[in-house]
Amino acid sequence: MLLKLDDISYKYNKNTPTIIDGVSYEFERGKLYAVMGESGSGKTTLISIIAALDKPTHGSIYLDDVDISKADSDLYRAKKVSVIFQSYNLLYNYTAIDNITTALNLSDYKGNYTDRVNTIFDEVGIPTEKRNNVVQFLSGGEQQRIAIARSLATDSDIILADEPTGNLDKSNSENIMSIFKNLVQKYNKCVIIVTHSNEIADYADCVLYIRNGKISDDSLGFK
Repeated sequence: MLLKLDDISYKYNKNTPTIIDGVSYEFERGKLYAVMGESGSGKTTLISIIAALDKPTHGSIYLDDVDISKADSDLYRAKKVSVIFQSYNLLYNYTAIDNITTALNLSDYKGNYTDRVNTIFDEVGIPTEKRNNVVQFLSGGEQQRIAIARSLATDSDIILADEPTGNLDKSNSENIMSIFKNLVQKYNKCVIIVTHSNEIADYADCVLYIRNGKISDDSLGFK
């Protein structure tokens, strides 16, 4: 067990419906998880809670048996968990290299920056001639690879991805999912992906479904 959700519930305020309702689940290293569900079912909310971007209204989350509510949220995201957004959330006026070195700075990385950056870009397939390009002039597939590279910069155990292929064509989507599978198999990462796509979910070792605030490994009619 790496990450444990213990009776997690969430609502925006006391007058709104419960979005996540008493969810308990354990995520493991070395596995790729897909989280599916209808729009508004709470998939993105679950990712936000795991990333400590939102706090549960009830329950606890444990990373290696440590309650993350007692940790510094910024430090937790800098070193323990990485988040990849559908819109990439890159520094678009910076080069690809600058995006990674900024992440290394935030995580207080002590090693050789050049070696680390080149190793990461080799891993995600960013060619040498593109690494000094300003991000906004790169393709969507390249930008998503850079977003994944940024998540690797701090060597966090958990990678969270919210619809990471939503803006990509079939070929780029397949390439991105191959990268995720490699990270799981080669580096023993725990990758948790939110997706609407059954094709993307097919890459997962475990598919979870959210419905009525509950989580299950039974599709309950989603497929």
